Amino acid sequence: QSWSRGMSYCLHSESHLDTGPIYVRENGKLHLVNQGAGGIRNVTPKARPFSLFSRSFSVELCMNREDDRARRQRTDHFIFTYTKEGNLRYSAKSLFSLVLGYISDNVDHIDSLIGFPEQIAEKLFSAAEARQKFTEPVTGLRALQKFTEAYGSLVLCSLCLRNRYLVISEKLEEIKSFRELTCLDLSCCKLGDDHELLEHLTKEALSSVKRLLLKDNSLSDAGLRRMTAPVRVLKKGLENLLVLDLSCNPKITDVGIGYLLSFKKLNCLDISGTGLKDVDAVIKRLQTQIGLVHSKVPLKEFDHSNCKTEGWAEQTVLQWEQAVMEAMKPQDNLRSRVAAFHFYGKTHSIEEVVKCTLVEPETKASGNLQFYKENVQNCHLPLKKEVAGSHELKNNKKRALAEQERERTSKQKHLCLTVEDWDLLNTY
Repeated sequence: QSWSRGMSYCLHSESHLDTGPIYVRENGKLHLVNQGAGGIRNVTPKARPFSLFSRSFSVELCMNREDDRARRQRTDHFIFTYTKEGNLRYSAKSLFSLVLGYISDNVDHIDSLIGFPEQIAEKLFSAAEARQKFTEPVTGLRALQKFTEAYGSLVLCSLCLRNRYLVISEKLEEIKSFRELTCLDLSCCKLGDDHELLEHLTKEALSSVKRLLLKDNSLSDAGLRRMTAPVRVLKKGLENLLVLDLSCNPKITDVGIGYLLSFKKLNCLDISGTGLKDVDAVIKRLQTQIGLVHSKVPLKEFDHSNCKTEGWAEQTVLQWEQAVMEAMKPQDNLRSRVAAFHFYGKTHSIEEVVKCTLVEPETKASGNLQFYKENVQNCHLPLKKEVAGSHELKNNKKRALAEQERERTSKQKHLCLTVEDWDLLNTY
């Protein structure tokens, strides 16, 4: 009875479906269920064609989520477009684009790119950058190092990290991997004297830097001493430096300015807002020893408009900054707490980006202390400056010759090193 009750329920519940013949084995015999009469006939089963699925049955091919990457790679082999009539048309991608996509997906496994054509390398870098391969914590650094070792300044020739101290803290190793930079802007980052990035400035990888902006970085005389030690002792490091901005660092005194005299190629210098005691003596010292003249008006070199991030990795630096800003956004579960703090009048500490002000109180107190070389044509002149006459040019040449003679006579004084200099030299 239970069997017949279950079978009748099955037949009545699924009567709308074409299930075909139903066979039941009972007492060793096979019976065919008569759907019309509801009974059972003991007949020999006859093979007749029947449909396994109903007409309304549909099949959808699904793939594992683990195979999403493989499915994407298969669909990426085609380019889908539409004709003028609105019909869908697809064409196969070129073999070059397929190989480029595969290598960019596995760019961190490249052994070396030295000797590889730079035209193809630029496309490979752009493809990996579009996939945000250089933002990954470990593999991104390894991939970026392969490009910087092979192409140097092509990857990045100018880097502006002004007010981006969070990017420096999160991507310090990636920033240190850049080579052959000519311009580096680290203004308003509050790095201090003992930061790793300032120590990295003295390495051979950044000996090509010609423009260095270190405004408002809490530097002191000790930091300048470390930064200039390779130039003073080994004649290496930042020996090619042309423009230097040390403004808004009140801990730099007259002693620290003395370390800058080793930069013989320096064309422009900004020490506004520093803690100088005898300003007139410093101005005279800079003019007599390295030929820097005090400018009465602001110079174009220090308006921070010319320093930009340029190179293949320009978008990569922007991706780093966007990732940092996304991490700084408050979470949803913390917004109610912030609202409660504001409602009850309690102050809530929220970390904000420190903005570097162009005019500091120290700058107003000490005045504009920007210097330039008159006899250098490549250096940007002041915003308003009269053209010097031929008589003044002759005097400048005589002054330059006199400075060269003075340097030759005082060569022995530069070779005299203190005990502190020798201890610092042993650290390199």
